[in-house]
Amino acid sequence: MRLVFAGTPETALPSLRALIDSPRHEVVAVVTRPDARAGRGRALHPSPVADLAAAEGIEVLRPAKVSDPAFLDRLNELAPDCCPVVAYGALLPQAALDIPHHGWVNLHFSLLPAWRGAAPVQHAVLHGDEITGAATFQIVKELDAGPVYGVVTEEIKGTDTSGELLARLAESGAGLLAATLDGIEDGTLEARPQPLDGVSVAPKLTVDDARIDWSAPAMRVDRLVRACTPNPGPWTTFREHRIKLGPVRLAAEAERLAPGELVVAGKNSVLVGTGTHPVELGEVQPQGKRLMTAGEWARGVRVTPADRLL
Repeated sequence: MRLVFAGTPETALPSLRALIDSPRHEVVAVVTRPDARAGRGRALHPSPVADLAAAEGIEVLRPAKVSDPAFLDRLNELAPDCCPVVAYGALLPQAALDIPHHGWVNLHFSLLPAWRGAAPVQHAVLHGDEITGAATFQIVKELDAGPVYGVVTEEIKGTDTSGELLARLAESGAGLLAATLDGIEDGTLEARPQPLDGVSVAPKLTVDDARIDWSAPAMRVDRLVRACTPNPGPWTTFREHRIKLGPVRLAAEAERLAPGELVVAGKNSVLVGTGTHPVELGEVQPQGKRLMTAGEWARGVRVTPADRLL
């Protein structure tokens, strides 16, 4: 099939690579978000999908709005049979959805209808799910509500950050997306409506959401930190300054501490109190400084008995 691939971040690269390498399909163009400013110099940088497409000699479309008539005209000229989508980052108007004969097929990183929305992997980790996965579905006007073609499942490990889990799903999901497009081309695969029950929503986690509440149970703290790693980045305050944290470890056998209370338990061990038992800090990054072990940080700031994380 002739494909126009829509995607933006690194998460989309395994799928784009699988489709470029597929002997059955031709990626004639990619659609991606406009170049964004990044780094200290705030220079404009193309998206990872744009970079890969350019390296492969594939046309790159960067519409500011997908409803732009010039973009819709070009999409019509390309005459795609299907438009696969992985983490594109913008809503698609009906005028765009109507162009490819086989529609737009999205790879979503949850077992639909669970965790519809922008942050399915983060919410799966945050809520303590034991199993998640990826699903391919036909895009319709309602958010992530279209009929499903296929799924793959993935166990969520007790130490998984959302970044680690998403990386695994991006790889397994790439194979699912390629197989889905093969089945659509063959006419052997039919999308089935999502169940009406079991719907949950996964809105984007904000910086405010990523602030740690030390009065919460230790398990909740652990899940929040892992869910927000690497983005938007879990954080707390120390002596009125914000610090970022890496994943923590549960310290169930340690003596109870007040929420946010700090205890240097050894050269490389720093405990923090929660609403239940303490957790052990892993890595810490003060504002404007490098990421360091909790032990290095504690020695540098000279933690006192009066200090608290807030």
